[in-house]
Amino acid sequence: MPKNKGKGGKNRKRGKNEAMCIDGTKRLCHIRGKMHKKVWIAAGDIILVGLRDYQDDKADVILKYMPDEARLLKAYGELPDTTRLNEGIGAGLDEEDDATANDYIEFEDEDIDKI
Repeated sequence: MPKNKGKGGKNRKRGKNEAMCIDGTKRLCHIRGKMHKKVWIAAGDIILVGLRDYQDDKADVILKYMPDEARLLKAYGELPDTTRLNEGIGAGLDEEDDATANDYIEFEDEDIDKI
């Protein structure tokens, strides 16, 4: 029989389901059944949680904001200025920058034998 070389089962591979809230409290969050296995939440995502009246250290995940929705929340002032958004590929580009940026890249012709 083969020896077990791992450090445990699938519970060790999964995350802790902890979320750092804007008020600075780390809470254990329960993902609702409608989102379970359909909406994946990664570190740095902006989510909406429902706090529990009877347990301050636990919360329920209600909604995951898409990156464009999170940018709008920050623009409207709903998120603090210190919040860093987990943005995708176009993180550094604004719409004004797209109009002035060059769409083409020029390469210098070099002799292939020199390389």
